[in-house]
Amino acid sequence: MSWTLLLNQITTVSRVKIRMNTKLATSLAVAISSLSQEDLAVFQTALLQSMISKTLGVAGGYACIRNTRIAIWTLISLFQQGATEAELLLDFPGLTAFDLWIAQTYYRANREEIDEAIVFHNEETIE
Repeated sequence: MSWTLLLNQITTVSRVKIRMNTKLATSLAVAISSLSQEDLAVFQTALLQSMISKTLGVAGGYACIRNTRIAIWTLISLFQQGATEAELLLDFPGLTAFDLWIAQTYYRANREEIDEAIVFHNEETIE
């Protein structure tokens, strides 16, 4: 995913709280694209961490996208069952393509955590 596309997604998400103008988004894109490899890695980590929330009492305390109640394990489980990105965006209108990319990135980094949650909820459904 290009940083311009990434910033467009962030801008779309940010409109709920803050109206980000095009000039500011472009300035951010230029600043981010000028970062050294080390600083870019720090930025990417910080961005990923800010896009994932774990709140006691919300969605069972599982990792969720942004400040939603949509658990990462739910999205990954649906992907594993064959749901497409387009279907998930229709089913979860508050999410963006960037949110789904973040969910998949989080899953790659935390596979065991998410797989255990999926197994737990599948077993709970069977019982």
